[in-house]
Amino acid sequence: MSYKDLHTFIEELKKKEELKIVTTKVSAELEITEITDRVSKSHGPALLFENVAGSKYPVLMNAMGSFDRMSMGLGVKELNDIGADITNYLDLSNYLSIKKLIKNIPCLMRLLKVFPIKSRLKGRCQEVIEHEVDMNTLPVLQCWPEDAGKFVTLPLVFTKDIKTKQQNVGMYRMQVLDKTSTGMHWHKHKDGSEIYKGYQESKQKMPISVALGCDPAITYASTAPLPKMIDEMMLAGWLRKSRVKMVKSITNNIYVPSNAEFILEGYVDPEEELVLEGPFGDHTGYYSLADYYPRFHITCITHKKKAIYPATVVGKPPMEDCYMAKATERIFLPMLRLIIPELIDMNLPLEGVFHNCAIISIKGKYPGSARKAMNSIWGMGQMMYTKLIVVVDETVDVQNLAEVRDVVLNNVKGSSDLFISEGPLDALDHSSDQALYGSRLGVDATNSRIVDKEEKVTATYHILTLQKEKAWQGRDTLEEYLKCNSDKFVIAVDDDISPTDLSTIMWKVFNNIDAKRDLVIINHKIGIDATKKWREEGLTRDWPNDIKMTDEIKHLVDERWNEYGIDSIYQ
Repeated sequence: MSYKDLHTFIEELKKKEELKIVTTKVSAELEITEITDRVSKSHGPALLFENVAGSKYPVLMNAMGSFDRMSMGLGVKELNDIGADITNYLDLSNYLSIKKLIKNIPCLMRLLKVFPIKSRLKGRCQEVIEHEVDMNTLPVLQCWPEDAGKFVTLPLVFTKDIKTKQQNVGMYRMQVLDKTSTGMHWHKHKDGSEIYKGYQESKQKMPISVALGCDPAITYASTAPLPKMIDEMMLAGWLRKSRVKMVKSITNNIYVPSNAEFILEGYVDPEEELVLEGPFGDHTGYYSLADYYPRFHITCITHKKKAIYPATVVGKPPMEDCYMAKATERIFLPMLRLIIPELIDMNLPLEGVFHNCAIISIKGKYPGSARKAMNSIWGMGQMMYTKLIVVVDETVDVQNLAEVRDVVLNNVKGSSDLFISEGPLDALDHSSDQALYGSRLGVDATNSRIVDKEEKVTATYHILTLQKEKAWQGRDTLEEYLKCNSDKFVIAVDDDISPTDLSTIMWKVFNNIDAKRDLVIINHKIGIDATKKWREEGLTRDWPNDIKMTDEIKHLVDERWNEYGIDSIYQ
């Protein structure tokens, strides 16, 4: 089913017993984060905090924080169903005969739902209009102890190209700077930043409207890696099987979803000095460092009479945003197959935090098929940020990480199966020597030897933990170990990581390495230095801190847990 707004989705969550309502008064400063983090990492329910200190608005958290809720939000039983629908559209044989064409009329009729409806009438998001703006009335979260302040974490930022007049929407975090302004954190590679440059060149103020609290399809569509010329509301309409109704903002010409909970209207002035924004505990599991971004001036807030404030917490996986990434994986896989005919399946593991790792299976047709697939992926949109691509044969289930591990251990024979490519990296990547550019690693685990699923793995790996006391200690330790031991793969991590916690180790590998700098290969044996790096090792910027909650807040939540009324299994 589709949902006309956030309220109808919440009602469905209640029916499916996927929502826990917390009536105890809680703080938006750290406490909600700690509660949500525990529930999220324990695969718990969505949370609706009805009594937030200092605000009259309830806060919805973790709404799409599971495979079931993510699928429910997009109106399917499982995410693969969406990919199957798209595959059906892309199969040209379905349109080559009258019989098949008639059979596919229901699918074709669904395409009529993609075009948004624009109305000059007011929407439900404009039931209350506030020209006296005060962001302090909203229960905006301070998520983590080292955050620079409160951040709006689920904003749908609507902008309009100054030349083409085409609208765009993206999700860019917003740090509250004062009652009437926030930072606008769009990276250099994002559409919002490119549209901003157009206004900068014309020396005109850039109108912006931000929607908070839309139905799940609209929220997801704002994060989808679509080409700039495709309106994200078209994808939302197709996903929800109904056209998105858009209404004109009160103070500018931006159109916004009619049934949003809140709309923040205003502008960015390119003539103004940039403002320092951050640090912020980000989806990588690290704090992104402070940097300079435009200031968003809020001139009007509109909202429903009984509005609910949506928020999310990001950090070390698994968290809610991981499931949105898995939706992208399933939805866009059919399009990738058009460009890479060899491609069978893809897995973006949760520990890869969106784009740090992709595991793909291919049907290799000729020598070099794996490298051709890697280069194709690195050449497509936001996939250019992928730090690690592992390629396996079509017989391997890429969703089974144990199976992938065994195939890599048996099939990779050293440097001949590794491929290093230099290119653009995400602005949040902290491991490369310089910002926005570094090296990516491709691992070809195909065809060297077909591995039977029942075959015993003979190759071994080892985890080294070390207390780093000098530059290059990780690499030096790996070299010494590889010279004296027979383990085929060796990974070095800092000593605060348990060598048995493979999920955290994978997260460190995907986040902490620059392939050109951090690989050690001796006699076909491979070492990976996943420790924190020092400036003496080539870094041109500070290494960010891991995200951790304070002991004080942890103790507070421990003491109050029974008051929240949440099952103890999520504690």
